[in-house]
Amino acid sequence: MTDAKLNMTNEWDKVFPKSDKVNHKKVTFHNRYGITLAADLYEPKEITVKMPAVAVCGPFGAVKEQCSGLYAQTMAERGFIAIAFDPSFTGESGGEPRYMASPDINTEDFQAAVDFLSVQENVDAEKIGIIGICGWGGMALNAAALDTRVKATVTSTMYDMSRVNANGYFDLEDSEEARFQKKKALNDQRTNDYKTGEYVRGGGVVDPLPEDVPFFVKDYYDYYKTSRGYHKRSLNSNDGWNITGCMSFINMPILKYTKEIRSAVLMIHGEKAHSCYFSKDAYENMIKSSKYTDNKELMIIPDAVHTDLYDGGNKNAIPFDKITEFFKANLK
Repeated sequence: MTDAKLNMTNEWDKVFPKSDKVNHKKVTFHNRYGITLAADLYEPKEITVKMPAVAVCGPFGAVKEQCSGLYAQTMAERGFIAIAFDPSFTGESGGEPRYMASPDINTEDFQAAVDFLSVQENVDAEKIGIIGICGWGGMALNAAALDTRVKATVTSTMYDMSRVNANGYFDLEDSEEARFQKKKALNDQRTNDYKTGEYVRGGGVVDPLPEDVPFFVKDYYDYYKTSRGYHKRSLNSNDGWNITGCMSFINMPILKYTKEIRSAVLMIHGEKAHSCYFSKDAYENMIKSSKYTDNKELMIIPDAVHTDLYDGGNKNAIPFDKITEFFKANLK
């Protein structure tokens, strides 16, 4: 059912320090497409009963050694069994060709993480939540709309990958003509890739950093290209996705059925993040004409930018107390 055995490092190669309050080990699980996923499992030192669990992924183009691992380790310190996993086609996970993204398969990755947690002997299968960061916030909402086993969802500094691929940043390319030209370029690239037998990478965060780039590009550089967050397996830190890697998001709106999510959702975003409009609009669309609004919440972090919610940004911007309270209230 699963693809070839993964080659995973045994050394601690995270961008955050290892906690002495939890146990850590590498694990693998498979999704329903037969792709084997690599994950870090973090557990409290003392486990006496079946415990609540969370699966964490993101940001889009990051690896589990970056901020998803930090979130998972912190949640384990706070009494949860937690896994941070690499999505299909990236990091230490399987899947060929490499560096591809899929609204379907990547949503499935979250569901496969729930599969894995559901059968662990020390996990209460009725108390499973998910955390999606950046582009994985959108995938988490899509998973929550599909998977009734997900009892609570947190999104942090969320991107709607369908919207940004179809409309460009800040919806500046939201026209039929702009989308046509984008699709034409991507399909021309497909032809060239097929001719050469090689998928051309799109390039990660720009380096060196030009002076005239928008602030959000500098924000990404400060995380992915410095000692703060650089990782050798991270797409954003290095050569990026394949140029054609995200094209299917253009016409697959992953947030279409979020108003039907019955389980609890907490959406967190920085007030000064360039991406804040994604969460604000997604939250409004989720609660508009929905029957399930009592357990939905949007939390805006004052003065925080996008990557402040990756690692705290030296200002403790990640509201771990709130996240813990949310999961304890809704995984009961």
